[in-house]
Amino acid sequence: MWILTRSEYSDYSEYSDYSEYSDYSEYSDDMKKPIKFIAFDADDTLWDCQGHFERVMQELYTLLEPWTDRQKAAEELFATERKNMPLLGYGTKAFSLSMIETALRVSHHEMAGDKLAWLQDECYSLLNLPATPLPEVDETLRELQRRGWHMAVFTKGELLDQEHKLQRSGLSRYFEHVEITSDKTEREFQALCRHLGIKPEELLMVGNSMKSDIAPALAIGAQAVHIPFHITWELEHAETVDHEGLICITHFSELLHVVG
Repeated sequence: MWILTRSEYSDYSEYSDYSEYSDYSEYSDDMKKPIKFIAFDADDTLWDCQGHFERVMQELYTLLEPWTDRQKAAEELFATERKNMPLLGYGTKAFSLSMIETALRVSHHEMAGDKLAWLQDECYSLLNLPATPLPEVDETLRELQRRGWHMAVFTKGELLDQEHKLQRSGLSRYFEHVEITSDKTEREFQALCRHLGIKPEELLMVGNSMKSDIAPALAIGAQAVHIPFHITWELEHAETVDHEGLICITHFSELLHVVG
């Protein structure tokens, strides 16, 4: 686990007033408990990640067409990732190893070395994906900071990869605390609350994954906001949660209405 904590932000004079978000009546009764910290997932919440991975996955399926169809190739990759998860965890490096392993197994080790090398380069390119903030993210975080909200990034994955993406995104200036873990279960959420010095009910978790962001947060007594992303990684698929502490929105800027 990697943690970065900053003291506080006291000068918000550079930020404009979002007057268009002055009516919070739609959500004013939804946040029943006082919130002291808003925690954000990173990948596919603050920036696109899965879209870049999907592009490389499609390239693997094309390379494997002499041996199998695309659907079967996708199933084989998923099986490899699921098998490797306990040992390799989440992130680009784990994904890359699973991609090469799948290519070798499905092709019966017949795939040419130059194609494997090209696939490896494509996987490595994911270590430099642009991490461009998704629509409304930068503006919303800026306004939340201006209003004095304490904010954190709480994400899982590889330390350097996640740290570099946050730096490239240009969003790190909004967060007082950054926590990167190997997984996001109830245990990690409880640890986050301890590190922030708050009770679980004083945490609001914002993310795109029902499995990793929403369900464990609600389980410890926190509140949650779900913002779906148009692509969901196979291992993150989960049933929709029905909970009084959950609010679902479709646009990032709606968060301003939710928290007030």
